[in-house]
Amino acid sequence: MDIIANYGTTLVIVAALFGFLMAWGIGANDVANAMGTSVGTKSLTIRQAIIIAMIFEFAGAYLAGGEVTATIRNGIIDTNAFTDSPDILVLGMISSLLAAGLWLILASYFGWPVSTTHSIIGAIVGFAVVSVGPEAVQWSKFGGIVGSWIVTPALSGVIAYFMFISVQKLIFNTDDPLGNAKRYVPFYMFLTSLVICLVTIKKGLSHVGLHLSNSEGILLSVGISIALAIAGWFYIRGQNYNPVDDNKMHFANVEKVFGILMVITACAMAFAHGSNDVANAIGPLSAVVSTVESAGQITGSSSIAWWILPLGGIGIVIGLATMGEKVMATVGTGITHLTPSRGFAAQLATAATVVIASGTGLPISTTQTLVGAVMGVGLARGIAALNLGVLRNIVVSWVITLPAGAILAIIIFYVLEACFS
Repeated sequence: MDIIANYGTTLVIVAALFGFLMAWGIGANDVANAMGTSVGTKSLTIRQAIIIAMIFEFAGAYLAGGEVTATIRNGIIDTNAFTDSPDILVLGMISSLLAAGLWLILASYFGWPVSTTHSIIGAIVGFAVVSVGPEAVQWSKFGGIVGSWIVTPALSGVIAYFMFISVQKLIFNTDDPLGNAKRYVPFYMFLTSLVICLVTIKKGLSHVGLHLSNSEGILLSVGISIALAIAGWFYIRGQNYNPVDDNKMHFANVEKVFGILMVITACAMAFAHGSNDVANAIGPLSAVVSTVESAGQITGSSSIAWWILPLGGIGIVIGLATMGEKVMATVGTGITHLTPSRGFAAQLATAATVVIASGTGLPISTTQTLVGAVMGVGLARGIAALNLGVLRNIVVSWVITLPAGAILAIIIFYVLEACFS
């Protein structure tokens, strides 16, 4: 209690700085994963991807980021174990933020697409075990999170597989691919818009004072999605396509149509990612702020300070803009060859999976979700379409991330404890 009483303001400032660093790492790594498919298919330039991320990542973090934040803040460790030692909880959360942030920035520098969720969870578990003991970790919830690392890539892979198979059957494997693309792509636009509208209206708008019933939210989502599909239909019809581009079955014109759709899915992915992964940065920060403001009283739930969500959103955007290029290249071109139609299937599957997880409050790995979706698209063309060497390296980086976060957090925790003691 003495540390909080004497250094409360300092602790909050340090936690905010490290939280911003963590958000920076998320932007450099996980957001790069999210936007990598769009850049890899050349549907978006890096500059355009950054602009989209600036708008939709921030919106997702600020409007819909509160639900999963509660799981990160209160669900991984048993806060009751720190009732008599809130100082340890505060120093541990600060250590976790710095440890995870440093690891993500290092991984981004080398172009490794690692999991920010693994990083922060490993860090929190590491400091909790050495400071209080294994009993401080809620292993049942930890097991559920670990299970999600398997379930979510599999789920996104299955969705992406069948999504791309439907594109193949309805468009590419027909006598008139371009005509069918013009006919069916507006439906895919409707589906994409519906996914993102549902989570925005159901979760996000409640944060700004607009509360709608489930039926009202569904009706509004359907209405917006229909309007977007109609607008997309007119836009596609108005484009000029060169028949020469489709010689030798290259389907260049069809891919141009899907290039339009990739922009929409990029927006959906950015919002979905912001709503889920901002919690990795602001969850521990929120725990520090609430504990300090309550003079060391640890409660089961607490409101998130108004400035925390914007801080996370801004950090994510800056991280992508400054360090996101290398990881974008790994994800966008390294795993399998992506075209706009394949990238669309992967991105929509990832967005849908992340939105589902965010709505249930379960923190998942966007990295693993996207890699699962890209693998699903690749498998639709056969195992030979996958670069197994790149996939092996990605999986190895995932395995290393969890213990790396834990070890760094333990070291930093002991350093901070010595400094403030």
